[in-house]
Order: sequence, then structure tokens, then C-alpha cells
Amino acid sequence: MPANLLTAKFCSAVSEPGKHRDGDGLELRVSPTLSKSWVLRVRFRGRRPEIGLGSFPNVSLAEARDKARKVREAARGGTDPRTALKPQGAAHRGAVTFKQAAHEFIDIKSPEWRNDKHAQQWTNTLNTYAFPVIGDVRVAGVSLEHIEQILRPICLTKTETASRVRSRIENVLSYAAVRGYRDREAFNPAQWRGNLEHVFPAKGKVHKVRHHAAMPYKQVPMFMAELREKSSLSAKALELAVLTTSRDNMICGARSEEFDGDLWTVPGERMKNGKEHRIPLGPRALEILASIECEIDGFIFPGARGGFSNNALRQFLQNVMGQPYTPHGFRSRFKDWAVETTDFAGDISEAQLAHTIPNSTQAAYERGDKLEKRRELMLAWEAFCGGA
Repeated sequence: MPANLLTAKFCSAVSEPGKHRDGDGLELRVSPTLSKSWVLRVRFRGRRPEIGLGSFPNVSLAEARDKARKVREAARGGTDPRTALKPQGAAHRGAVTFKQAAHEFIDIKSPEWRNDKHAQQWTNTLNTYAFPVIGDVRVAGVSLEHIEQILRPICLTKTETASRVRSRIENVLSYAAVRGYRDREAFNPAQWRGNLEHVFPAKGKVHKVRHHAAMPYKQVPMFMAELREKSSLSAKALELAVLTTSRDNMICGARSEEFDGDLWTVPGERMKNGKEHRIPLGPRALEILASIECEIDGFIFPGARGGFSNNALRQFLQNVMGQPYTPHGFRSRFKDWAVETTDFAGDISEAQLAHTIPNSTQAAYERGDKLEKRRELMLAWEAFCGGA
């Protein structure tokens, strides 16, 4: 069977969704949102299970081929290929790298996270900042010097990112200690209190808040007219997000069972405040939903790991529509439009954005979600977006 059909250049450049075969069961899969992952099909006991070998470019073409070779050899020797790449036994514990421990931790903990965005963020930040320094270092050997090497370049310019990277490294090292990959009594060099707080400035001392880049609301109708000329699934997802004032993950994970007539009920696990949120739908929003025919596994906007990647809308807005803004910014512009051009009370638009009421006493009395008043507001917003 032909092998080594792909090239590293092709893997980086390919933007056509589908399966791209390297040969001998290995293929690069490109999702509708253009995320890429390696999958190997290998014969074992009369079946051909699919073995995930990681995402591209986290796993390069050469690494994917090496992993595939090891899995095939294991299968030929009678070992379940699904466990072939996992460390086995005490003899392997001391050789586990930080990257291996991190991927194990993400796989174990991701089911309890609220949505796929968390797992993606974990992988992205570690791949960008930690793996180049300690990815191939034995997790038992990660030291304070390593942590400083990772955080020093970003501690002042990317304070929030540095804080998250540090916290994630600390969690991986703690997990490694529990698993026996690292001495349980060893100090965790990524710990902040009593350790890194004496080495780096506190995040709050240097952090400057940066708001999501947002299009001026007066430009929204013209932009929406251009957007409606696009027929792609990404265009429909973005338009629906604007019309419903939704966050990215609310749209990207939307499932058909959440929609009932002109009402969309978003479950609490996809809401920032953890509470179920009802969204009234106008005629254009319903028209968009009716035009979608590629629903897969219940997802309105299907992607490689279920729904769209949470970066899909940003990439479409910036790369395809050529706008230097973020999808989230449309929420703030909706608020500006509501305050400056309508007579609706401020609490109606706040309820539509699902913002938590900061005053606990007020929150205790305001238990309703103001659905009918929000319906009127959303019809006005949809009319504005349509140029009416």
C-alpha cells in the first residue's frame, strides 16, 4: 500500500475539509472549521479501530508517522493499539515528559470543564509557551529555572496569559506527582504563593484591561448586508451570533434540541454565569436556522470535536470578512445601540446579554428573565441590523 503521500508543506497549507491520506492507514483530517488532526486506522483482531494521534501542527507529519509506526508494531504484536502510545508500568514513569503528562491531564479533566474551549485554550497556551521549553523534558526534572525561562518573556507584556500558563503548568506538575511521574515530596516550581510571588510582579500590578475590539454600531447594518451575501456555514453562524447577541461558545455549541419555535434555550454549561438562558428569535434568525442543512450529531454548526471551534467566528470575521474586530465586540455595540437609540430600560438589554446583577439584594428580587420585553428589543435590533 502506498505510504508517505503527504508533505509537511501540504499539511500546513491545506484548507480543504476532508480526509487527506498519507498511506497505510494514516490520514490528516481537516474539519469544516479547518482544524486539523491525525487519525490512524489499523487492523487489530479483525477490526480497524481509529486511533487519534493528536492535532496538527502540535503533532508534525514526521511525529505522526513515528507514532503510527509504533501503533502498527504494537498491533502486530498483539497489543491493543489504543493503548500503544501510553506509558506502561513503573519503569516508564520516570521517563514521562511534561508534554505527555499535560496531554494526559487534559484528557482526564476536560469532561468536567464547561465546554471544549477550555481544553483548546489549555492545549494552545502550553503548546505556544511551555512545550518549546519543557515539552520534551522529563516531568520529574522540571525546575524553577525552566518556569522562569517560560514566564520571563511574557510576565510584563502578556500578564493574563502568563498567569494562565503558570497555573496550568502548576496543575500538570501536581498531576504528575500524584501519578508517580514526579516525586510527591518535590516542591512544585510553578506554585505562586511562597515561591514565584517573590520572583515575578503580581499580575494586578501591571495588568491593563483590554476590551474586545468592536465595530461602531452605526456600521453594523452595512456589515450585516455584506455578511448576508456569504452562503457559508461560518457566515450564518456569525450572523446568528450578532442577531442573538450571543457569545462565541453559545453559537458554536448550539444543538437542534435547544430550539423550540421562536425560542432558543441555551443550557447553563455554555453560559458564563452557569445559568440557563432563553433567547427570543426574530424572523431573520429563524430564516438562518431553516436554511441550515448540514446538522451533524445534533450540532447546528458541526466541527471536528462536535460544534464549531470557538475561534471559528473570529477567524471568519477577520480573515474572510477582513474586519479587525472580534465577534464578542458586537455584544458591546448592541448595548451601545440600545442605550443611545432606544427607550428600553437598561436592565432589559442587560438581561438579554445574560449579565449577572452585581447587587445581591436586587438580584434576589429580580428572578424573571424579562423574556417578553426582550422579545420586543430583539425585534428592534434585528430590524436595525437589517437596515430598517
